[in-house]
Formats: sequence, C-alpha cells, structure tokens
Amino acid sequence: MKETAGSAVQATDFGKGSVARNIMNLAVPMMLAQLVNVLYNVVDRMYIGRIPGEGKLALTGLGLTFPILSIVTAFTNLFGQGGAPLFSIERGRKNEEEAGKIMGNSLTLLLISGAVLTLVCLVLKKPMLYLFGASDATFPYADTYLTIYLCGSIFVMVGLGMNGFINSQGFGKTGMLTVMIGAVINLVLDPVFIFVFHLGVKGAAIATVISQGVSALWVLWFLTGKKAGLKLRLSAMRLKWERVKNITVMGLSGFMMAITNSLVQIFCNSTLQRYGGDDYVGVMTILQSVRDVLMMPVNGLTNAAQPVMGFNYGARKYQRVCKGIRFSSAACVIYTVAAWGVIWLFPEFLIRIFNSDAQMLALGVPSMHVYFFGFFMMSLQFAGQSVFVGLGRPKQAVFFSLLRKVVIVVPLTLLLPMVGGLGTTGVFLAEPISNFAGGLACYLTMLWLVYRPLRKMQDEL
Repeated sequence: MKETAGSAVQATDFGKGSVARNIMNLAVPMMLAQLVNVLYNVVDRMYIGRIPGEGKLALTGLGLTFPILSIVTAFTNLFGQGGAPLFSIERGRKNEEEAGKIMGNSLTLLLISGAVLTLVCLVLKKPMLYLFGASDATFPYADTYLTIYLCGSIFVMVGLGMNGFINSQGFGKTGMLTVMIGAVINLVLDPVFIFVFHLGVKGAAIATVISQGVSALWVLWFLTGKKAGLKLRLSAMRLKWERVKNITVMGLSGFMMAITNSLVQIFCNSTLQRYGGDDYVGVMTILQSVRDVLMMPVNGLTNAAQPVMGFNYGARKYQRVCKGIRFSSAACVIYTVAAWGVIWLFPEFLIRIFNSDAQMLALGVPSMHVYFFGFFMMSLQFAGQSVFVGLGRPKQAVFFSLLRKVVIVVPLTLLLPMVGGLGTTGVFLAEPISNFAGGLACYLTMLWLVYRPLRKMQDEL
C-alpha cells in the first residue's frame, strides 16, 4: 500500500500480494536507510583520515571508540529490534491495542537505558579506551570524539530504535527519511566543523550528535502524528513486567550481535596493538568500515524480511513465510558473492577512501584479502538469525550470535597469532573461519528447526 500525505493511513497488510514484492518494498528504502545510517560514522572516518598531519592517528583513535559505540547499538537493538518483531506479530493477529503498548514500552526502555548508559560510559571511558588498545598518541583523539558522542547517545537510540516501528507498519520510505535527513545534515556539517572551523575530531562528533538529534525528533513526530497507522501514545509508555520481559527476550539476538561485535573489536584492537602497533589498529578500523558499508544491503534485506515473515506467521500463512525465507536467503548470498569479488579486485581503492598513507596501503591490501575471504558465508548467519527473530524464536538467535563471536572469533583472535608465527595475520584470519563455521551452523539449524516444520504445518492446514 502506498504511503499518503493525507490523514491517518492504514498499516500495510503483509498477508496479501507477492511475498518478494512485500519484502523488497520495505527492503529498498531500508537498504538506502541502512546506507545512510552507515554513512553517519563512515563519513566521519573519511574526513578524519584526511586531517592534515594527524589523519592516521586520528583515524586510529576513532577506531578505538567502536566497541563503546557497539554497546550503544546493542541496547538500541535490545529494545528497538526486540519490540518491532512482537509488534508485527500482534498486528498479524489483529491485536492493535497490544501492538501499541509494545511500541510505547520500547520507547520507555530506550530512554531509560540511554540515560544510564551515557553516565556509565562517561565515568569509565578512560580505562576502557586503554583496555581497548589505546596508546598515549591515540587516546586524546578517541577521548574527544567519544565524550561528545556519548552526550547524544539517547538521540541515536531513539532514532534507530523507534524507526523499526515505522518500517513494521509498511512505511519504508518514511523510515528511510529518518536516517537520510540526519545523514544529509551530517554530510554538510562534517567538513564545515572539521576543516572550516578547524575543530578536527571534535567537529566530527558535534556534527554527528546534531544530525542524530534531528533524526530522533523526526521519528517521534511521525509516530505521534496523523500519518502513522498505529500512533505512539503516552499512556502506552507505562511499563508492564511481562511486556518488558518479552521485548527484552526478543531483542537479545540483536543485543548479543552488537555486544559480541564490541567484544571482538576489543580483542582485535588489543591483540593488533601488541603484535603490530597503531598502524595495524588503523588498518582494522578501515576494514571494519568497509565491512559496515558492504553489509548494509544484507542488513536492510533481512530487517525488511522480519516484519513480513512475522506478520504471516502470526496470520498462520506458513507457505508465505517459507517463500520469504527462500527469497531473502538467495538474495543475500548473490549480493555477498558479488561484493566479495569487488573486495578481491579493488582493495587499494577501498582503502584509499579512508586514508592514502603508503604504510596503510602496504599493510591493508593483504589484510583485506584475508579478512574478507569467503565473505558470502556471513550472509547465511544474518539470514538464519533474521528468521529466528522474525518468528519469535530468540533463544536460537542468541545462541548463534554467541557461537560465532564468543566461541569462535575471540579464542581464534588470541590463539592464531601465536601459531606458526602468523602474528597480525592470525587476527584477520579469525573472521573468515568464523563466517564459514558460524554461518553454516546457523543456517542449517534454521532449515531443520524452522523451515522444515513450517512446510509440514502448511500441508496440514
């Protein structure tokens, strides 16, 4: 159903029409939104890496803040991605009253956790940054950026966390505007604050906070306005324990993915600092930035598939759920195979986007080939977990998040550098090994526990 500019519009019925078309109608604007969202931080890195005379150290310092930014993302996922699938399932059951209360409780949880998280991280930032691999040369840059960013972390959490409730109602274009508005502001303000006002890293952080604040206001304006299918109501924000528990349990998968990303970043940076120094920490910052951009379409597609699959699951239309699983899985694999080809053929071009220092190029090209080997296997992890989350099976989603990152990546990051003199290469090698092992385990389990039973249930209807 098209979005209109008139008075209240009805949320989309995902139980009708082509499943693939329903997913893509959400996925295209969500992919653009994901791209724009990634640009928030990636654009900062691109500009910071080009600060005359200090770009390399500043970029490395910014990379040291990634684990803490991932923690902010984790709590956003916990209550935002935790509420949105439940919201979709209740809509499929025609229980709009409960769907509205889920949305209101999610906002309350985002506000409370955002305030607590900001205070805790501001108090502990110095020891955390040194634990994460900071040196005396890179700490000032990391400290400056992180202090300002944390002051706007509530904006990040509300903007991204509540945007899922716009997308879950079928308003993909509106959801895209949420992050696009902020990203355009960030693109404009970044060079002004960094180079015109000569604020450097501080300017990049200020531009990011302003842009995220505008995005958060846009989300709240839409969800409380006439155009929303299900409006955000103040009375729905009163917390109820059973609802909070359900939201939290459902959001654990996205939470664990972000927390384990933070954990991996900590171990990677500290191990690279030990075996290679600041330059290798800078290389990892670039590789993670490239991965963020290239994984954007996969995130957009799997996030778009969740409300479609969840709605049809709640409506007992299991054949449509199976179609959604097949379509989203095939699209993710095809895209990531193509992306792997681009990485293999043009590594130097991708590194130069962030920094053209000769040493960074010499270290970065071979590291990129190792780090992204078998990149397409990561898409199986995302596809499998999106099915578990979309159909309300958080335990499996959490398990496979922990399996790939905590059980496989972290031990390999610590052990491989000591095997056969691999050193820093061992750190980069841990990622592809985890993609193959974790991706296969997650997807094959999903086929056995979810896809196969759904087909039998459809036959019995």
